[in-house]
Amino acid sequence: MLTFLSGLGLGLSLIVAIGAQNAFVLRQGVRREHVGVVVAVCAASDVVLYAAGTGGLGALVQRAPGVVEVARWAGAAVVLGYGALAARRAWRGDEGALAAAPGAAVPDAGRRLRPVLLTALALTWLNPHVYLDTVVLQGSLAASHGDLRWWFTLGAVVSSVLWFVALGYGARLLGPVLARPGAWRVVDGVVAVIMLVVAAGLLLPAR
Repeated sequence: MLTFLSGLGLGLSLIVAIGAQNAFVLRQGVRREHVGVVVAVCAASDVVLYAAGTGGLGALVQRAPGVVEVARWAGAAVVLGYGALAARRAWRGDEGALAAAPGAAVPDAGRRLRPVLLTALALTWLNPHVYLDTVVLQGSLAASHGDLRWWFTLGAVVSSVLWFVALGYGARLLGPVLARPGAWRVVDGVVAVIMLVVAAGLLLPAR
């Protein structure tokens, strides 16, 4: 149980910080747009990455810095692109987002599934920090628990699932607050700033 709780605490410490992925999940949750898909993609991705780290993939990642380097540049491009779109919505106002006010349905949600899915995958798998945190760091700490390493990993997995479910489905409680266009412009402005900061953090090490 102590090993499980240690993994749970580590998982929360790695994932709770607001970054590009969390900002995207939060926005989709408030809009009530394909929340289940986004939550499932993010949580399932963490399960795979945590398992890979515990299974020994972390050592391979450390020996292949080129993989992380490619992910860093690709991730920066995706984050910058999403940040630019959020900034544009903040500047112009996103009237479509208002359809997600409490009790309302999102128009043409079916046609939006593919870009939402691709964005969730890109913000998850093209973030180099996800490999360093979930695969290398978590894998190393799990290994230190010996035969109990999978209990440690299970704690980290549970923390990830709980976090994304709470973030995605709990965000709808903000719906009444964000029913006004001005509020949505603030949200998109904050999302744009977060994305740009994350992208800068990815690109600065290259200098």
